[in-house]
Amino acid sequence: MSVLCGWNLKSKIIKSKISMRSLLAAVMMFTRLPLWRLVNVDKRYFADVIKFWPLVGFLTGATTGGVLWLAAQVLPLGVACVLAIIARILLTGALHEDGLADFFDGFGGGTSKEKILAIMKDSHIGCYGTIGLVLYFMLYYALLSSFDPAMIFPIVIAADCFSKLCTAVMINTLSYVRKEEESKTKVIYSKVRILIFVLVGAITMIPFFFLKDASFCWAVVPAILAAVALRFFFKAKIGGYTGDCCGASVLIIEQVFYLGVLVIWCRYQFLF
Repeated sequence: MSVLCGWNLKSKIIKSKISMRSLLAAVMMFTRLPLWRLVNVDKRYFADVIKFWPLVGFLTGATTGGVLWLAAQVLPLGVACVLAIIARILLTGALHEDGLADFFDGFGGGTSKEKILAIMKDSHIGCYGTIGLVLYFMLYYALLSSFDPAMIFPIVIAADCFSKLCTAVMINTLSYVRKEEESKTKVIYSKVRILIFVLVGAITMIPFFFLKDASFCWAVVPAILAAVALRFFFKAKIGGYTGDCCGASVLIIEQVFYLGVLVIWCRYQFLF
């Protein structure tokens, strides 16, 4: 009996270490934090980062929202919003923005699966990508500057975490359309069990408890619909997903979430 208990304890410790390594891999993959200077994470852990991707949203969201809120205490709101966007780009290395630009170029200029994938693989930015990024940042700035700085912190974290959760669940139902060696990160994400996503999803719901009004939670509906639409769009156009599709999806779903919150906020202001 004692041997069995000892084996179970050892197994739990090993699983805990594996999970911690995968979490570190997720932070290292989706941010520019130099954790590689402190700890060595084997490549196999990077294939398991998708389940921790939404949790990284707490870090990126808190950085964006925190900079915005702090800067808004001493600077005009517009300047604070720009500083918050810069802080996020510095933290993430514009990883998702790069994917968004390739997404616009690929699906905007490609007429076939092969052409779309070839364009997205090209490191040069085209007309569609440039216009897409300009419009994205204009919308992002407009959305952030539309909220009261006193209420923006939990909204930003909720948007960041939930958009990453939706994207992670979405790509978990699709196949990667390139070969592993063709991937920018040289990694193909492992499939995740639904139960894991349920547990991670429960954690990502924490910021929603700090929103100014419970009605803001309805913003998840258009965000989920956007994820479903993107899922079927990727499936129809290229038969699956690429890394650029992942980055673009996070930003698109996040903006849809913000738009949903803003619609509810404007109605709230009108009524009260």
